[in-house]
Amino acid sequence: MTASSPDPLDRYSRQVRFPALGEAGQRALMKSRVTLCGCGALGTVLANHLARAGVGHLRIIDRDFIETHNLQRQILFDEQDVADNLPKAEAAARKLRLINSAITIEPVVTDLDHTNVNDLVGDADLILDGTDNFETRYLINDAAVKLNKPWIYGGVIGSEGQTMTIIPGKTPCLRCVIETAPPPGMTPTCETAGVLGPAVAVIASFEAVEAIKVLTGAFDSLNRDIIMVDLWDWTFRQLKIANLLGKVDCPCCKHRKFEWLEGTMGSHTTTLCGRNAVQIASRRPEPLNFVEMADRLKAVGDVRHNAFMLRFGTEGYEFTVFPDGRAIIKGTNDISKAKTLYAQFVGS
Repeated sequence: MTASSPDPLDRYSRQVRFPALGEAGQRALMKSRVTLCGCGALGTVLANHLARAGVGHLRIIDRDFIETHNLQRQILFDEQDVADNLPKAEAAARKLRLINSAITIEPVVTDLDHTNVNDLVGDADLILDGTDNFETRYLINDAAVKLNKPWIYGGVIGSEGQTMTIIPGKTPCLRCVIETAPPPGMTPTCETAGVLGPAVAVIASFEAVEAIKVLTGAFDSLNRDIIMVDLWDWTFRQLKIANLLGKVDCPCCKHRKFEWLEGTMGSHTTTLCGRNAVQIASRRPEPLNFVEMADRLKAVGDVRHNAFMLRFGTEGYEFTVFPDGRAIIKGTNDISKAKTLYAQFVGS
């Protein structure tokens, strides 16, 4: 650093003054790598906190695009992002680079699954949960336990949220506590119960503080419980789970069975929470040619595309197609119908 160049720690001076963090902690943050899985409600708050805190490399993975109803709680997005048809990961990266140009933001527009999760989390110091479904969380849990990576779980529905911090070998894993997800339709979703933005902000902030502790080595200060908060009823509960470590017959961390990571569990075609939509996860070896595809589809209706996605509507359905062949079909929750529509208009 020369006399004329600014000290890179200056922008974090108020954070450095926090005694439990200090200069050493800040420098550790600046060298750290985080993979954030999902950039919706929880993910945008998490990404915002970590970018401002100075996490050196932030990889943001999200499969989805921005819609107007997201703006109520997904704090990094605005109406122009909706008009520009931007994927969430790309729009978030653009905002975060304006907030902190000193760190690396890596947007990845893809569906996190068993074929790519190891590559996307393998070099991370920490994995963060910004997802909205247990299939992806169990996949993250498998990868984290196998690769010995810490990760932080969080979820919010309505006014209630919960979070837990998972350090493989030192705390119970997700499947120690929640071995299987409830069947579809048996639990509230954002479509049936709604979701309040402040509840999202609280749980994501808990996750962010835990992330800072992990990344700076403050393991003695980590939360060892499941924290459950209901902002509407104003209740706060801590479920003691530390004694479950090694005491339950966990298929993941005890028996080292990584069923989600191996692809034997979970669906690769899924309905999307609160969207009346289905995602078709069809991977192709070469990116789709949107110019040729738009020309082919122009007879069915208005077709719009950019570098990130192609959109068109027909027969009451709205298609959003991504370069890797993945598509979100809005207007149905019927997976079989969605597959038929995909084959009809996108191709097999």
